Amino acid sequence: MKSYKHILFDLDGTLTDPAEGITKCIAYALEAKGIHTADLSTLKPLIGPPLKESFMRQFGFEETEALACVEKYRERFSTLGLYENLLFDRVPELLEGLKTKDYRVYLATSKPEIFAHQILKHFQIDKYFDFAGGSTLDDTRPTKTSVIQYVMENANLSNPVNCIMIGDRKHDLIGAKETGMDAIAVLYGYGSKEELEKECPSYLLESVGDLIDFFQ
Repeated sequence: MKSYKHILFDLDGTLTDPAEGITKCIAYALEAKGIHTADLSTLKPLIGPPLKESFMRQFGFEETEALACVEKYRERFSTLGLYENLLFDRVPELLEGLKTKDYRVYLATSKPEIFAHQILKHFQIDKYFDFAGGSTLDDTRPTKTSVIQYVMENANLSNPVNCIMIGDRKHDLIGAKETGMDAIAVLYGYGSKEELEKECPSYLLESVGDLIDFFQ
């Protein structure tokens, strides 16, 4: 195994299970467009990728329609959905262990940075992160690749060989590949094994416990 010093984490589906909040907020946004969702579980595949992209791909919205849906989504998410969320088991143990072993830890999420910071603080895990980066509210950082690049620039990570990205969707793996770093795909989140294997991650792990063992 290579020697990694800098660990980048996705948020939704990797550190937290946000299914309740995200699906309720997506349903809320779709309701404003006259689309009723009877079964919220059908919206789970939308967890992880940038929302604008998901609205355009899944519902055939034009970009302006998709952006309007994102704004409607945030209307509920900023007050309720943000906290309809759970930490995956053993995540604090994982992060504590990484810091004890002198790894540098970063967040690279497609969630708007302002919300990501609130979530880390809510779960009292913000202290483990050397830098937490996310997308912007004005869509100027629209892809996971652009988010990872932003984190690298702000954390002065000039050598991607020493970095590894951990995430549960293909966008995390594509972002890692496009920025020159290795990636760990995790199977306990929202990406299927087929989706993740297609992107040829450096490692494929089943659980948070496997991540803890990996960095021993």
